[in-house]
Amino acid sequence: MSKEFSRSERISEGIQKALSKLIIDNIRDPRIGMVSINYVEVSKDYAVAKVYVSFIDLLDSEAISSAVDALNGAASYLRKMLSSELALRSTPKLRFLIDKVGKRASQISDLIDQALAADAAVNGGVSLKFDNDENKKR
Repeated sequence: MSKEFSRSERISEGIQKALSKLIIDNIRDPRIGMVSINYVEVSKDYAVAKVYVSFIDLLDSEAISSAVDALNGAASYLRKMLSSELALRSTPKLRFLIDKVGKRASQISDLIDQALAADAAVNGGVSLKFDNDENKKR
């Protein structure tokens, strides 16, 4: 009988959940603000965990960089707290990185909107929008 998730996925999910709670409860650095842990990637030997974060209330790239530096500064403290939360033989070292997926998705969406607007201008105001209701009838 195969397992539903691999061990590394279970560890990543456990780290993500525990870190979310630990950061809210224990980190009081004003540079951090509202942080969202989007994804945790654990190395094959479970020695390093890359924690991809985004910030809800920070828009300036300098402020975001400062917040990531603050999290990396608190990484050893968070690792110690994490070791008491999770039942692991050794707790991985934490590296916090900026998750750029959301920003990139927004940029791609904007490009698609621009392309649709340009296409509508070329076709005389007729836009090629897909109607989900029409597709459901087929």
